[in-house]
Amino acid sequence: MLKQFLLLKNKNIKMQKEEIHNLIKGLIGKITEVSGEILVTEEGTSKTTTWFSVETKTPHLFLNRDGEALVALNHLARKLIDHKSDLWKATSPTCGQIMIDINGYQKKKIENIKAIVHMMAERARYFKANIEIDPMSAYERRIVHEFLADVTDLKTESQGVGPSRRVVIKYIGAI
Repeated sequence: MLKQFLLLKNKNIKMQKEEIHNLIKGLIGKITEVSGEILVTEEGTSKTTTWFSVETKTPHLFLNRDGEALVALNHLARKLIDHKSDLWKATSPTCGQIMIDINGYQKKKIENIKAIVHMMAERARYFKANIEIDPMSAYERRIVHEFLADVTDLKTESQGVGPSRRVVIKYIGAI
């Protein structure tokens, strides 16, 4: 009985991921005229996020204006998946959040944010002062908080309202 349940669960997870692949391809196809084939692969899974990498010959359609269309694509995909996820959650609780990346843009952006945060953290330590980072989106702020979560001599806080919301790295000394 347990073996049958596990087989059914694995089958549902595969169906779920295949449906997400098809959903992403369909969204991209409906949003814009993409030249060439759209290749969607599952990049990796963390505790909370499953990455889907999209390779296309026309990434500029999504990456202009600091990736505004890519953010919109991710938002639409999440909303559609949330709508369908009642069925998926009943069969598989592993859905979590998805992140669509086009030609590695998101991963490069995250690495850039981490590099800036590392530099600002070192500045906070050196001057033993609070350092404000430029305003960021909620997702980018989350990356900063998670990146410095295990650091004992620094603390992060979000301050401000709306588009001017930013992370402040506070030096609290050795604990």
